[in-house]
Amino acid sequence: MRALRSALEAVYVRRLNHKLEGLPRPRHVAIMLDGNRRWARGAGHQDVREGYRVGGAKVTEFLRWCTDAGIKHVTLWMLSDDNLHRPPAELGPLLDIIEETVRRICAAGEPWEIEIIGALDLLPGNTARVLKEAASDTHGRGGLKVDVAVGYGGRREIVDAVRAAFDKHIGAGGDARELAADFDLEHISDNLYSPAGHDTDFIIRTSGEQRLSGFLLWQSAYAEVHFVDVLWPAFREIDLLRALRSYAARDRRYGR
Repeated sequence: MRALRSALEAVYVRRLNHKLEGLPRPRHVAIMLDGNRRWARGAGHQDVREGYRVGGAKVTEFLRWCTDAGIKHVTLWMLSDDNLHRPPAELGPLLDIIEETVRRICAAGEPWEIEIIGALDLLPGNTARVLKEAASDTHGRGGLKVDVAVGYGGRREIVDAVRAAFDKHIGAGGDARELAADFDLEHISDNLYSPAGHDTDFIIRTSGEQRLSGFLLWQSAYAEVHFVDVLWPAFREIDLLRALRSYAARDRRYGR
């Protein structure tokens, strides 16, 4: 039965890819990897960390699907800044799985260029070091650009961008009052966590939850949003292609 299901899915994937040929597709896809704990409970696991393990392994598959689909930039939200307040017994293993996942997608032989974004100063020192060192090994690769959001909050990012703009201006000998008078959108856009992430075309949230929870607040101003009922560890290439089909059918007017 499993072999038959896989064969049927492969046929459907080919059909969806054929239907998507020549249609608009997003350059930058951001995804909220939601539903790991619910998946673990639904699968009968006593330890919800199994959901995070399976979800972490899913990331490599997802990046391969995005590469095949011609996506140029992906942002993965793995951990919010609110999640950092979880009990140590829960947060510690989760950070271990995130470290393992990042090492996997940064491994030699993988084509992706990884950037870690978020309030890394809020993470345990060892975790921040592991993530940054793994990502540094990927710089200069010519493949899919991937931002991994860890300890990330959209409101915090905007505050940090304003602070960074003033720090740069004052550090260069400028006057803070002058910058305040001339402050514009570009001062925030140019100081976001990701140097390549000014605009997001398409946001996907798994698990059926229908809210953005502060994800990419600035970048998502004109993004299309797609909510899918599938829990992240069960997410399939079919689900991505269906989301891209939904995107292709929309009339993007950018607020006009």
